[in-house]
Amino acid sequence: MKYTTAFIAAAAVLAASVSSAPLSRRDVDPALIPQLGFHAGVNPTGTGDCDGAVNGPDGKPIKIPCACPPDQATFNQALNANVAAGKAVNNPSVPVSFPTDGSKASQLARIQTALVTLQNLHGPGQGCPAVSSTLQAQQAAINAQPGKRAALSAAQITAVAPQLDFHSGVNPTGTGDCDGAVNGPDGKPIKIPCACPPSQADFNNALVANVQAGEAVNNPSVAVTYPTDDSNASQIERLNAGLITLQNLHGPGQGCPAVSSTFQAQQKALQ
Repeated sequence: MKYTTAFIAAAAVLAASVSSAPLSRRDVDPALIPQLGFHAGVNPTGTGDCDGAVNGPDGKPIKIPCACPPDQATFNQALNANVAAGKAVNNPSVPVSFPTDGSKASQLARIQTALVTLQNLHGPGQGCPAVSSTLQAQQAAINAQPGKRAALSAAQITAVAPQLDFHSGVNPTGTGDCDGAVNGPDGKPIKIPCACPPSQADFNNALVANVQAGEAVNNPSVAVTYPTDDSNASQIERLNAGLITLQNLHGPGQGCPAVSSTFQAQQKALQ
C-alpha cells in the first residue's frame, strides 16, 4: 500500500508538471518581423497624447496615445500569437498570414499582418494606430519597388479568385435581412443584408481592381496582396484579399460582412 500510495503521488506530481508546462510552438523568424520603427512617449503634451511616427498635412506629427507603440518584444509576442492562430486573436474575424519568402507580395503580407496586430492589440480595433509606427511607410516603399514581373491580368486574377459559395436573397425576413452563409452560436444563420453577397462576377470585378491597385480602392489604407501559386499560405492570402474586397465594396468598411461568404471556413480548412 505504501508503494501504491507513493506511486500515485509521484504520478500526480508528474501529471501536474506536464499539464502546467507551456505548449511549444514554432515562432516566426524574428528577422522577418517588420520593425515598428518608432517608440512610445515622444514629446508628451501632458494630456496623454504624444507625437506619432507620421506627420499630418500640416507637417506636424500626428498625435497618438503616449503608450503607443508597444516595445518591439511585446509586439513580436502578439504577432507570433496571431500568426499561430491564423487570425487576430483579439479580433478573430480578421485573418492573417505570414509567408516567409522574399517576394514583394510576401513582404507586403507580413507588413499587413503587423498592422493588424498593432491595431488589435487589446481587442477589435483596440490597439495602437498605424501612425504610431513606420509600417505604412515601409509598405509604400515596397510598393514603389519595381516588380519582378508584370502586373497580373484580370484573367490571371479571376482564374484563382476565391469563390463566395453563397448568394443573396436567402430566406428574407421582410425587413431587409436575409440568411447568411454562416450559423451563429444558436445554430441559426447569421442575418445579413439581402443584397449580400454580390454576384461572383461583380465580386471578381472588384477583386481585379483591388489586386491591380495593390490596395482596396475603396479603402486605400488597406494593402492587398495576391500570390497565385497553390501553396496553403498563398491560398489563405488570396482569401484575405477576397475578404478585404467583400468588406469594402462601396467604401471603407462599407460592403458585405464576411459571413455572407464561406471565405472564413475556406481559410480555416487551409490552416
